[in-house]
Amino acid sequence: MTENIVDVDYHATGKSTNTNKLGMREMQAKVYEKRNSKYLLVKAPPASGKSRALMFVAIDKLKNQGIKKVIVAVPEKSIGSSFKTTNLKKYGFYEDWEIKPQNNLTAPGSDKGKVKSVIRFMESDDQVLVLTHATLRFAYQEILNDSVFDDCLIAIDEFHHVSAAENSVLGEALRNIMKNSSAHILAMTGSYFRGDDTPILSPEDEDKFDKVTYSYYEQLDGYQYLKSFGIGYNFYQGKYTDSIADVIDVNKKMIIHIPNVNSSESSKDKLNEVDSIIDTIGDVESVDDETGIIFVRSKTNGKLLKIADLVTVEGRDRVAEYLRTKVNSVDDLDILIALGMAKEGFDWPWAEYALTIGYRGSLTEIVQIIGRVTRDSPNKTHAQFTNLIAQPDAKDDEVNYTVNTMLKAITASLLMEQVLAPDFKFKPRRNKTQKSDLTGELFVKGIKEPTTTAVKNILSSDLVELKEKILSDKSVQQSMKLNIPNSAQIMNQVLVPKVIQAQYPNLSSDEVETVRQHVVADMVMRNAKFETNSNPDSSESDEQKFIKMGKKFIKVDELDINLIDQINPLDKAYEVLSRAIDVPTLKIIQNAIDADKYHFDNDELVYLAPKILQFKQENGYLPRKNSSDEMEVRYAYALAKLQEIKAKRGVNNE
Repeated sequence: MTENIVDVDYHATGKSTNTNKLGMREMQAKVYEKRNSKYLLVKAPPASGKSRALMFVAIDKLKNQGIKKVIVAVPEKSIGSSFKTTNLKKYGFYEDWEIKPQNNLTAPGSDKGKVKSVIRFMESDDQVLVLTHATLRFAYQEILNDSVFDDCLIAIDEFHHVSAAENSVLGEALRNIMKNSSAHILAMTGSYFRGDDTPILSPEDEDKFDKVTYSYYEQLDGYQYLKSFGIGYNFYQGKYTDSIADVIDVNKKMIIHIPNVNSSESSKDKLNEVDSIIDTIGDVESVDDETGIIFVRSKTNGKLLKIADLVTVEGRDRVAEYLRTKVNSVDDLDILIALGMAKEGFDWPWAEYALTIGYRGSLTEIVQIIGRVTRDSPNKTHAQFTNLIAQPDAKDDEVNYTVNTMLKAITASLLMEQVLAPDFKFKPRRNKTQKSDLTGELFVKGIKEPTTTAVKNILSSDLVELKEKILSDKSVQQSMKLNIPNSAQIMNQVLVPKVIQAQYPNLSSDEVETVRQHVVADMVMRNAKFETNSNPDSSESDEQKFIKMGKKFIKVDELDINLIDQINPLDKAYEVLSRAIDVPTLKIIQNAIDADKYHFDNDELVYLAPKILQFKQENGYLPRKNSSDEMEVRYAYALAKLQEIKAKRGVNNE
């Protein structure tokens, strides 16, 4: 049985899919409001309509802002169809989006071979070009003249493919074009995570961009049909193919992603894995020679299922073509099995259940997979992402690796909860008459109000990315399972601020504390449950709104930052682990983490050093390792590590 760590309910308001008099959805209208921006960064989830948002802005720039050409770069050829000629007038806009066939360079052919077509386009009077990131890289290396892009709009789809690293040709091209030409830039992404430590843009370059952020919650809450979404886990030992029957649901439209052949979860025989999955589902009755679709009679309900295999190379092009051109209704496909495909840019709106075997190291990949099942469609009211991951075994030599993988997978889900749940805005409570709005604005006693531009920008635009850094931190992941008495204090007042300080080294201590309070409050509130008149200890008859944080019921109008700081935002993950895994396995996880309990990275040591000095000044003695206060113990071990580093430096200096 799948144990959900994340359960989010939506209101099916239809708001995100309704259009205004210009034919724009809510997100597209927000982007269009910023159409005069020279540099614009759009963060919006899959299926929110980013490609059409670009069309609206690009047409306005061509007609009204002096832009002469529009270049649209997409990560892979299949996504190019999203930018084909589109009739916009019939929906209310003043101009259609038009692209000549010869200027769509996402057709078959090598990227290097298309460079001449790019040069021809730049020298012609044509206005719109669509090409891949790779073609743009090759063309830039050939042209090597940034001024050629004067008066151009360069639109980069799936912008997370760009990198600020010096060896990123696309990133370098973007920086040079911004510096040395009058080009406008429109960057679009459904996931602002690269999955590595390299930023997409340098802070200096990113500051030049106006931003439009349209959250996953805004998108999903505004659907017509989808009302809930869940992220859950099943655990297995041995071969995953022996446990997959527990998580396959033939009554749902499924996408199954098997593990990469280089991963520990893989048997190294991907074709045999596909055969095993199909055998688990049912008996093969036939294979369509034209489309490659496999017809399988289900063992559970007797239904004849249509299965697409995108793993087996032989015949894969036929299957891909069927998916691209023939899947036009809910009955055209039931289950899709893939390895590296059917993620970014893949559109099967009827998909409702994503089953992924093995942990995905890239948060971007997880976001993309989830995006495949969070399209709005009449056939579903609930969408589900389930991760089947290996369970630690004491007999396994790689037990520490398995434990760390499990913790990373679960913290990735906690981050997705931050992405998928509603946003809260926190304001200081100054009097008792201020009433919190449970749909977004909460008054909290004692919370610091953002006063500097740096803090306001972080809280308005960077909160999700900051929480990704927090939840990806090794010390934070360890803290999730320690379940020690002062875990909330350590998490909220040590681990979270040290990540903030490392991420934003120019912030003052007061700014770090302001960001810390708002980040912690946001993470805790997203795990909390709002209820009315549900306090079992209350005898009041008037309607009261309560919030359940951890095991405590608190009146919404009595929220206090000190109360919030007493809640570990990762407690829910520990509770789910405790229910989903047996006691012996839980002990294995505990032991593996305890063995590395007091691991300190440089960022935490930098943050703790003044805290230890403050402790000494306030108490008159240095922190002790045998203290009953876990915070003091942490200080003591950090001090020992600092002394060890100092001693080594002294020896080296000699």
